[in-house]
Amino acid sequence: MPQSKRLEEFKKLVTNKFYVYNSLFLNLPYQNIENIGVMIPLLFYQCEKGLQSGLKPQEILDHFFENYAEISSEKDKVDFMFRIIQYVERQVVLYDSVEDAAFPKLHEYSTSRSIRDYFQMVDKTKNWNTISKQLESFSARIVLTAHPTQFYTPAVLDIIEELRQLILEDKINDIDVVLQQLGLTSLINAKKPTPLEEAKNIIYILRNIYYDAVGELYSYIKANVHKENFVNYDILKLGFWPGGDRDGNPFVTAEITKSVADELRITLMKCYYNELKRLRKKLTFKGLQKPLNQLQDQLYVAMFDAGKALSFDEIMAPLKEISEMLESRYQSLYSEDLEKLMDKVSIFRTHFATLDIRQDHSKHYQLIEQILLKQGIAKESLTEIPEKKLIDILLHKEIRLEEKDFDDDIQKDTIRNIKQLKAIKAKNGEDGCNRYIISNSEDVNSVLFVHALFRWCGYAAEDIAFDIVPLFETMIGMERSEEIMNTLFSLPEYQSHLARRGQKQTMMLGFSDGTKDGGYLKANWSIFKTKETLSKVCSKHGYKAIFFDGRGGPPARGGGKTHRFYAAQTRDIANNEIQLTIQGQTITSTYGTKEQFIHNSEQLLTAGLSNNLFGKEHVINAASRKLIEELSQLSYKKYDALKQHPKFIPYLENKSTLKYYTKANIGSRPGKRGQKAKLELSDLRAISFVGSWSQLKQNVPGYYGIGTALNALVEQGRLSELKKLYKEVPFFEALMLNSMMSLSKSYFELTAYMKDDPEFGEFWELLHEEYELSKRMLLKISNFKILMENEVVSRESVKIRENIVLPLLVIQQYALHKISQETSNREVYEKIVTRSLYGNINASRNSA
Repeated sequence: MPQSKRLEEFKKLVTNKFYVYNSLFLNLPYQNIENIGVMIPLLFYQCEKGLQSGLKPQEILDHFFENYAEISSEKDKVDFMFRIIQYVERQVVLYDSVEDAAFPKLHEYSTSRSIRDYFQMVDKTKNWNTISKQLESFSARIVLTAHPTQFYTPAVLDIIEELRQLILEDKINDIDVVLQQLGLTSLINAKKPTPLEEAKNIIYILRNIYYDAVGELYSYIKANVHKENFVNYDILKLGFWPGGDRDGNPFVTAEITKSVADELRITLMKCYYNELKRLRKKLTFKGLQKPLNQLQDQLYVAMFDAGKALSFDEIMAPLKEISEMLESRYQSLYSEDLEKLMDKVSIFRTHFATLDIRQDHSKHYQLIEQILLKQGIAKESLTEIPEKKLIDILLHKEIRLEEKDFDDDIQKDTIRNIKQLKAIKAKNGEDGCNRYIISNSEDVNSVLFVHALFRWCGYAAEDIAFDIVPLFETMIGMERSEEIMNTLFSLPEYQSHLARRGQKQTMMLGFSDGTKDGGYLKANWSIFKTKETLSKVCSKHGYKAIFFDGRGGPPARGGGKTHRFYAAQTRDIANNEIQLTIQGQTITSTYGTKEQFIHNSEQLLTAGLSNNLFGKEHVINAASRKLIEELSQLSYKKYDALKQHPKFIPYLENKSTLKYYTKANIGSRPGKRGQKAKLELSDLRAISFVGSWSQLKQNVPGYYGIGTALNALVEQGRLSELKKLYKEVPFFEALMLNSMMSLSKSYFELTAYMKDDPEFGEFWELLHEEYELSKRMLLKISNFKILMENEVVSRESVKIRENIVLPLLVIQQYALHKISQETSNREVYEKIVTRSLYGNINASRNSA
């Protein structure tokens, strides 16, 4: 469909409806809020006009207070700003609801391929045997995380869903009532959520959306794949990090992990119970009541008693009995309904989602060092022990660990947690918890430490039924990954471990810390090359490589257009499964409704299948590789110089919202690793790092260095090479298009006043110059006239969202300026900055 038609539909279904329903906010009958709705458009106009004419945020607001709001006292100004923040937060919720409601209709005009499209293409070629084989063996795993950018409470999610349904039906009076409810409902957490509360918020989405969505998608594939007895219950799997991910989060304990595992299983039993209850209304035939009653009673007990765990066989046996009776006695009436429930039981079994365990390598290092000091094997530190001897100790030394023998809380908890994992698997099944991921893996011991800890916690080597997954996220980790895996694969003990794990090795690649460490282009190219290298290493040793991608929301953390990213992989990258993390508000924005979940899950499946079934395989020839490598090095040099700039960290600390991420009650995790007094980049979590640049509307990690790298080649007269690279190499095009998204969400006018800052003015100019250069260069190599030229709907959505929050951003900068002036109301202005984070993050939908 022509882009103009898609844009016309978007404006009709989203833009126009939003402005109509937004007008209902104008007269919300709340104390001290009656005029806010009228003032918002005026404030937006003053902000936009003022910033474009070079005014400072404080000048814009002071002028507005004096000439339009007629407010003179500081207290009244502060109250007004808080009311603006509250109002804009709710505008964002409304816009989310309108856009979500329009999704099914807009999807009809999408150019992306669904499973249905693939089936239609296969029907023309009659190549059903090929696609059925692919679908029977392929798998995608969506791993949900609780990184601190996801903070809509279940109450607000319910309101969003209610609004979405009412908008679909154009029930304007009911919408008015729900908007009043929204106005009275708090959108923020009164206190920091615990890891268990975070997990329950995500489990709420599992229960209310993903349980039915996964079942529906599986039923559609099964019914349309033209293969009798099609079976692949792993075609779409769910993973879960909340409650298992303790990297940088000391609040995740063994008790929390156990509670989350129980919560996942108990919630799944509720799903089975409710579906069985609905099915019973149809299964009224003689002889069926006994197995139905038996199963319903068992599920009821398992819903409320964490100690009464049902096994997969205990659930499936009565369902099979009922199925056989329907077939033999009752003409298979309602067999299809029963089959759908049985398929769900086969997909989710007793775990719902696989709970991953994750910890940073440094924590294991400290524990192993303490163990070997206690054993007298080391006198002062691990560095005394030669590598070969240490490997031998880790693989063969018999030690029995007891948590009571250690003083450090994290060390005690690490032991306690590893010991309990066997019991979690016994209750939730093999897929309940079977992976241990090690962040910041940079040597072979990252894996061997974990293997040794399992042995020393009482597991026989043959009973370590866990995949040990190294996470290569730093430049050093990626550079060493080939040597690390070759060493592991040469060890007989590790070979035996992999034989018991199905000859598969899962390896995780982290975009977030990679980008923070190496810059956008260098990190993405390094990850790409590392995947190719590790695919060869695994193949050489006879193992199946499984890649797990740590992809965040924005392009700077590996996000952007996921389908485009996976469809651009080359044939040299193992394509056995697609596994990725879904982080932050991406959970609700990209996978937040059944329709969105099914569509984006289909995109993962079709992306994974595309290279094998349709079109030519992607190959990056030697000349293109050399060119990308050259760009990567030039880009890294520019980014590294920025990292080394003496004002780099001070700028983030003093001119951005960095420190306020930890004050916002968004997530349970601290804003940085460790307790060092002086902030270092290596300790800074990628979320708050990327998010702070996003709040500044500078989005530096999403493009910095690209402009310089491209310009260097253009100045050498090589523009035609770059245009050819962009046109012919999907991987490079995908990177550049995602970077355009980062640039499109940048708005340096917001912080233009900083160029006159005596301390940071020069640094701001550095950032601004690279932004302008990157924009010019990307337009030049793509032949676009504007950024995101071929993505009209996404571009329009970004524009509306950025407009909604512009007053919020100006208020945020105003408050930051007041704080820098050592105001007596510092605490109040800090609250304004903290509160302003929420609406900005939600409006961007993939901001951090």
